[in-house]
Amino acid sequence: MPLVYPFRTAFSDEETIESILVRMWSGNAFGWGESTPWRAPLYSGEWAQAAFLAVRDWLAPLLVGRDIESGDTLQRALSPVKANYFAKASLDLAWWDLKARLKGRPLWQVIGGRGPTVCVGADFGVMESLDMLLEEIRAAQASGFKRVKLKFRPGWELDMVRAVRGAFPSLVIHVDCNSAYSLEHLHLFQKLDEYRLAMIEQPLAHDDLVDHAQLQKSIHTPLCLDESIVSLYKARQAIELDACRWINIKLGRVGGLTNALAIHSLCEKAGIPCWVGGMLESAVGQAHSIAFATLPNMKYPSDIFPTKRFYAEDLGEPGIELSGPSEITAAGEPGIGCVPHPERLRRFQIEKAVIEKKR
Repeated sequence: MPLVYPFRTAFSDEETIESILVRMWSGNAFGWGESTPWRAPLYSGEWAQAAFLAVRDWLAPLLVGRDIESGDTLQRALSPVKANYFAKASLDLAWWDLKARLKGRPLWQVIGGRGPTVCVGADFGVMESLDMLLEEIRAAQASGFKRVKLKFRPGWELDMVRAVRGAFPSLVIHVDCNSAYSLEHLHLFQKLDEYRLAMIEQPLAHDDLVDHAQLQKSIHTPLCLDESIVSLYKARQAIELDACRWINIKLGRVGGLTNALAIHSLCEKAGIPCWVGGMLESAVGQAHSIAFATLPNMKYPSDIFPTKRFYAEDLGEPGIELSGPSEITAAGEPGIGCVPHPERLRRFQIEKAVIEKKR
């Protein structure tokens, strides 16, 4: 899907977002899943084309023709294939939508959400100028958003945070580093302590826990882990090492809703608050995230966005809209309440495969 303007992070500048979409059938019922690792292996080791091939050639054949009575059963069936979290997530999410549709209930109810309405925040990538950034933040604040996330990368660092905090002294702000730094930059993060940030998200290597634990001991600002948390196992290790005070859970990154639910439960028992991250999915993928964000240990506004924030056309329908200031409400229909728009799906489609049981 083409973005309305480039989204710039510490690892890339993107003008379009590439996803894989899965429709899973059981009899006459179906469910949709979307996973969005983007066009190149820069956020993680996965990318959309590779995820498509993994699903087509390895993962979907493990499920076709089987009775899958639970998310755990599905994950065990996929477990012979190592890693490939985004690819597995596309199947897991489709299964959960299918399950909820078969039950005739919204997904958020099926997984035990507190209610359909969730709090969301506003995110800002690297922009052409500080003036442009401040103008966008003013607009977000005027619209009622309760927190702002700022992408943070070399060349867009302390001066940017200083300007934002100076203009918005009481606004809830955090920065997202997308793994761009190392412990050699300790002084930089100690300086960030001055700006009363809610958290610093994933400052160090994408697969690190130990250095994050050392950094957390050296600064006052809470650390949030994102890229490092790809499984329940990694989440448990992070908690045991005291490597963070928050965990961002992205459904694609952890292999789907089944694993996300397990991580949420672990964090809740350990007293580690969570929040929902996103990869600029279409309304299909975001509908899953909205359902997940209704859970009780989601303590920070989620990275879930109105369609018009990033897209002129959303692949999914209905698109995502605010239901109130800084709020989005999950659909009341069975499942996720969203499907791809048929004409847009044909227009945006790069490649397609059908995996079915041999007769």
